[in-house]
Amino acid sequence: MKHILSIFMLLALLATGCTKNYLNITPDGRTTLDDIFKDEKRTEAYLNRVYGQMPSYFWKYGFFDFLAPFSDEAYAYSGAVMGWSAGVLNSGGNPLHTHQERGKGAYHYGTFWAGIRDANMFLENVATANIPSAGNRARFRGEAQMLRAFYFWELIKEYGPMPIVTAPFTNDFDYTSLKRPTFQECVDFIVKECDEVIANDNIPVRITIEAERGRFTKAVAYAVKSQALLYNASPLWNSGNDKSKWEAASLAAQSAINALTTQGYTLVDNYGDYFLSKTDISSSPRDKETIYEIFEPQIDPVFSIINSIPSKPGMFKVGATPTQELVDSYDMQATGEPIITGYQDADHTQPILNPASGYNPAQPYEGRDPRFYATVWYNGAVYDNIGGSPHIMETYVGGTDQLLKAPIGWAFTRTGYYLRKFIDPRLQSGQPEDTRFKKYRLAELYLNLAEAENEAHGPTNIAREAVRKIRARVNMPDFPANLSQQQFQERVRKERRVELAFEEHRFWDVRRWKILNQTDKLVTGMEIIKQPDNSFTYSRFVTERRNAWSDKFLILPIPIKETAIIPDFNLNQNPGW
Repeated sequence: MKHILSIFMLLALLATGCTKNYLNITPDGRTTLDDIFKDEKRTEAYLNRVYGQMPSYFWKYGFFDFLAPFSDEAYAYSGAVMGWSAGVLNSGGNPLHTHQERGKGAYHYGTFWAGIRDANMFLENVATANIPSAGNRARFRGEAQMLRAFYFWELIKEYGPMPIVTAPFTNDFDYTSLKRPTFQECVDFIVKECDEVIANDNIPVRITIEAERGRFTKAVAYAVKSQALLYNASPLWNSGNDKSKWEAASLAAQSAINALTTQGYTLVDNYGDYFLSKTDISSSPRDKETIYEIFEPQIDPVFSIINSIPSKPGMFKVGATPTQELVDSYDMQATGEPIITGYQDADHTQPILNPASGYNPAQPYEGRDPRFYATVWYNGAVYDNIGGSPHIMETYVGGTDQLLKAPIGWAFTRTGYYLRKFIDPRLQSGQPEDTRFKKYRLAELYLNLAEAENEAHGPTNIAREAVRKIRARVNMPDFPANLSQQQFQERVRKERRVELAFEEHRFWDVRRWKILNQTDKLVTGMEIIKQPDNSFTYSRFVTERRNAWSDKFLILPIPIKETAIIPDFNLNQNPGW
């Protein structure tokens, strides 16, 4: 944290004044902090600076890498992912950060602290800033408060509990006074901040004016609060399985859903099309599900698509390809039953089929959950508009879009699948240019509720109704009525995986559930051989064995250059690092 704390002190000097004029200036070299907060437009510009610390998400974790291949959702042939899978993560280097090529804020530890710093500086000055409208002042303050909570939540989700800092550091600040709080204390702070934003009458529930796109709302506060309480109740931070934590998470999710649906939030009708465009901004938008989305502009126009298939003209990088484990998670639509109940072997090549599902291993891609077809390109799928004509996917050995087991180039799948989600096959470019990453959406709140309610009270009607909402959207049957608490847990965890695939949840979910050693040792694919009679045979195989699954990988290491800054021995490093 050394350079971050140095910036804290520098900005504190700027705010309090200094005898040397060359120090009493803001980073542009011309305007003092006093000048900024004497002007409403400049004050608002400083708030934009607080927003500007938000790092890149979506497909910018490497060379067009999602977070998904850093989990068991996908495989990707890239330096960042291969380094992660090899277990090279340590306190001196993190592939998630050091290989990020096309985004901003890649160094998350510093980025989140910088966001907290800027929010604190703004909150320190907004009360006396020249803002004629009391409503604007209250809204600006609420947004900065929510940004601080957001950055702090993202920080502790990744690195564990951190000192709660609510004011700019002064030049004589005693850093020995900083202590590492508990995760509970950190979450309590975040919840308090969110509750104050929710109570702020000047913060809207939804943005309705295009010029305000990207600003935080009460809906964001509900989403962050729900997620923080859910994580706090999970095994990673609730080793004693304190039911009161699950109850708090359940109540927060219920409150969020009630508040937002009362204000018009609802699940969109078409799951697949939902991810192909940005939210429309109006008082009555078509997209009533999105709570907050982040724009990640294309930097290189050659790559106007995140992932593609090699037969698409001009493309040579396949990107993150879904794993067989992800494909196995999609139920059969007619019965609503899982296709498998587990694996007979540690390599996941011998699935335990569920006879009640209606799954036919000779026709593995027929009759599946509609979200499968909206997420995965598979052998036999129809991809529109390749050179102006529909293209039938051929992922079998020797096919146009064939599987290549050996790491030769970037053009072909190594799992037997390609990513369909976020891709619009009707467009020649594949990905709409204004696609935005949906950081928070209403569906997550329903899933948060289903999980927390089940853990607190079992599969009650509240838990079952929350899942029913999600599955009904895609015409999937309800869960069976006679599920035990453990069976419901297994089903709802799988439901999260399916509904939120490639949306940066799986990476964190397996950590908070403390099942990393069950999920991340390897990933598999499907090798398909076309027979002379045009039928196909299917054979599972291990795509990659990984070495980033032990308990120390549950919480990321604090960068080594930061560990000596705070003397509290408990903050020097996370367990195992």
